[in-house]
Amino acid sequence: MHEHPRGKQVRQFFAGVTEYVFQTRLGVADPPLVDYLSELLTRFLRLDDVYSVRTPRGDRLTQVADMLVEVSQRQGPAKRQLHRHIGDFTLFWTGVYPEVADRMRKIGGKDVMLDYRDQGKRNYRLASTIPVEKELAPSEVLQRLSDCFDICTVGLAEVRKEWESEENSAGPILFE
Repeated sequence: MHEHPRGKQVRQFFAGVTEYVFQTRLGVADPPLVDYLSELLTRFLRLDDVYSVRTPRGDRLTQVADMLVEVSQRQGPAKRQLHRHIGDFTLFWTGVYPEVADRMRKIGGKDVMLDYRDQGKRNYRLASTIPVEKELAPSEVLQRLSDCFDICTVGLAEVRKEWESEENSAGPILFE
């Protein structure tokens, strides 16, 4: 399977903007953390990846509360992967689209009583404690995501501002 022709451009754009925001504006010089965040933005361009968690029956889980129930039934690498996804999901929405995160929690769904910030920190920490042989996200990065969740949300909000200013000045930069 080949990457979309603009996929490399999008990946490079997010890597550059994320590095600029975190290192220059926020003073966060942590290349593995910044790389993880730029990859998260690239992955989450597709809603199928944002909402990739499914039950064993194939039902898509769109609320954190449902993901928390599902994670309690998983073991080993699958449990780690789901804890990581909950961290990614909550970080993405609270950092990049906080207005959507607020709306998702207020529409009367199961997430109404959840604090995405707390859930993100908790689930990254839990993911970091589950040993696996090979994983794209090392435990140290997941632990730092837990420890630095708040600064990551600020940074991702700044990344959004940068890409929106790029779109306004140079036209759309993402997939058509």
